[in-house]
Amino acid sequence: MTFETLLLEPAPGTEEVEGVRLLTLNRPEILNAMNTRMLEELRAALHALAYEDGLRVLIVTGAGPRAFCAGGDLKERQGMSDHTWRRQHQLAEEALLAIKDFPQPVIAAVEGIAHGGGFELALMCDFIIASRAADFALPEAKRGILPGGGGIQNLVRAAGMRRAKQLIFCGERFSGEMAAGWNIVNEAVEPGQALAAAIAVARRIAASAPMSVRYGKLAASRGGEVDFHTGYMLDLAAYNVLVSSEDRLEGVRAFNEKRKPRWSGG
Repeated sequence: MTFETLLLEPAPGTEEVEGVRLLTLNRPEILNAMNTRMLEELRAALHALAYEDGLRVLIVTGAGPRAFCAGGDLKERQGMSDHTWRRQHQLAEEALLAIKDFPQPVIAAVEGIAHGGGFELALMCDFIIASRAADFALPEAKRGILPGGGGIQNLVRAAGMRRAKQLIFCGERFSGEMAAGWNIVNEAVEPGQALAAAIAVARRIAASAPMSVRYGKLAASRGGEVDFHTGYMLDLAAYNVLVSSEDRLEGVRAFNEKRKPRWSGG
């Protein structure tokens, strides 16, 4: 697949068999801001990748050192009619939910600015690995609107109600190091090292059984949205599917034979 606003390639330093892919938002001249074309391509890319055999982990990052993504392209939006704005936002909703609902783990590797919709895109990912100097914000309240890409709900769940309300109401900027302390990102690393750290995590995920990871994501993501007993039933449903899998048998054999497992994905 080739795109105007995205780059899609194997993650640097990984082997094809590991199935780690890198999706780069590629408009560095305007801080990787999302225009209509990027949203269309992001939606199409995620839909295609969801059906790609062998893909185990997807990493999303931004081109250049200055930004992960500065959010929506406000120059493009200048003078937009309400109708056109809403149609574009429907694209954004579909693209961002395609990240949230992606069948395999998705990791955001954040350097520089991640504001507005860019921060919301990162929040839709399963993990965020960020530079300590990364610059996060949801500034929408300062623009007369609110976060519309899942940022409110994801931030409340990550940082807690009180912290999220302050960040949303005030539109305050905060660093990757602060985000790590507030449980918004998984790890804060030295500037320039976010992608390398994300790839290291992705390779560890890729060493686990494919079905276990896939069902584990489903149970954790959906189970975290319901009461404990309902969520536990999801855990058990996934567990009982895996009991009958070839990879469960292979995992036990590999342990007893003191070797690395050879996963079949079945």
